[in-house]
Amino acid sequence: MIRLGIIFGGRSGEHEISLMSAASVINAIDREKFSLKLIGITKEGNWLLYDGPVKNIEDGSWQKIAEAALTENPGKYALTVLGSGGRSLKDLIDFALPILHGPNGEDGTIQGLFEMADIPYGGCGVLGSAAAMDKSLAKDVFARANLPICRHMNIFREEALSDLDSTIDRLEKFLPYPIFVKPANMGSSVGINKAKNAEGLREAIKEAARYDRRIVLEEGLDCREIETGILGNYDPKAAAVGEILPSGEFYSYTAKYFDGGQSKMCIPADISADIAEEVKSIAIEAYKLLDCSGFARVDFFLEKSTNKLYLNEINTIPGFTKYSMFPLLWAEAGVSYPELIEQIIKLGFERYEARRG
Repeated sequence: MIRLGIIFGGRSGEHEISLMSAASVINAIDREKFSLKLIGITKEGNWLLYDGPVKNIEDGSWQKIAEAALTENPGKYALTVLGSGGRSLKDLIDFALPILHGPNGEDGTIQGLFEMADIPYGGCGVLGSAAAMDKSLAKDVFARANLPICRHMNIFREEALSDLDSTIDRLEKFLPYPIFVKPANMGSSVGINKAKNAEGLREAIKEAARYDRRIVLEEGLDCREIETGILGNYDPKAAAVGEILPSGEFYSYTAKYFDGGQSKMCIPADISADIAEEVKSIAIEAYKLLDCSGFARVDFFLEKSTNKLYLNEINTIPGFTKYSMFPLLWAEAGVSYPELIEQIIKLGFERYEARRG
């Protein structure tokens, strides 16, 4: 039986979203095939073994339970992530499945740790994770491959905040309002704002600068938000194509998780077969360009007035509750939620063996 380590939580601003995704994955795992080791990472970066009820992961109370267990029985619950001096991660698990969104989980850092520890893992490798996480870098790669992306500009926090008036003047000469302002390395729309004027742009840049020193600014399009899922290593396949119908002006962090279900998903998307095929084709090409593997969700804008597609970004560990877009897109394509998880594990072992030669 495979000892499967589910890694959840993390130090990013998407900690709570990770808990929801992980709880859903844990509940769907076939316990006859996998022996689960649950490993939570606190917001402070502490790694804790947890064997309590799954419901306590989702509401965040798992941490106190795990900390109490470690205090009472360190021999059973102590964990050395790397090296010697106790049970290491490699001693405990045969495969790692990181359900971590955002920095320190989706950006290649923990993937590098697994490779240093010689542990096979699910999802993209170091390069694919890091490249996809950095919207600034990813857009530059897409542009050089002539993939359709909207006009954008990349700036550094230090340069922007040192003379914000000059920065805004330069941006206004290149991009018309509205302008979307994004931290380069965040997910779940954290830190993203839509600026409609100079004052709004000023505040949006300050907000994005709280999360990253690299900031992406994009032209605002009157568009629909289209997504597909990708699964595979060297011969990736695309799932169905879906559409997000946000409750607000765009699919913000609040609209994604805290609008009481007002935002909707339309699967399959109400688009022509030709556009759906174009979405899948560009998604697969972008996935390969960034050296992605395992799985990812690829997001697009579809301009309403022209029906022109614009590639937005790749999410290498998208939301993974059974109600999230990525699993639902694959369900539409005939792959059930438990099957999807097993496919991701299979692909992770496949990539591990390929690396070893």
